[in-house]
Amino acid sequence: MHTIIVIGAGVLLLGLCLLVGRFVGEGPSALARAALVFVPLWFIGAAINLWIGVSRAGYSVADESPIFLLVFAVPAALALIVRRRLAA
Repeated sequence: MHTIIVIGAGVLLLGLCLLVGRFVGEGPSALARAALVFVPLWFIGAAINLWIGVSRAGYSVADESPIFLLVFAVPAALALIVRRRLAA
């Protein structure tokens, strides 16, 4: 359940980045750039989730690594799909 919540938080952060991109820039290129800016921000967020799982929940890095990949990959892939559609 926690993994789904964290992925949902990533999707919400992507939406927030796109909203900021809409108000800061003009046109689809600003939204495409905002989607691209989201990816490193989300990497940091997913890494923090990994760190919490290792340091506080007691999981090993080997246990948390597949979860990290899933948590990072789903919103990041969505961001890259959005970017590709807006950049075209």
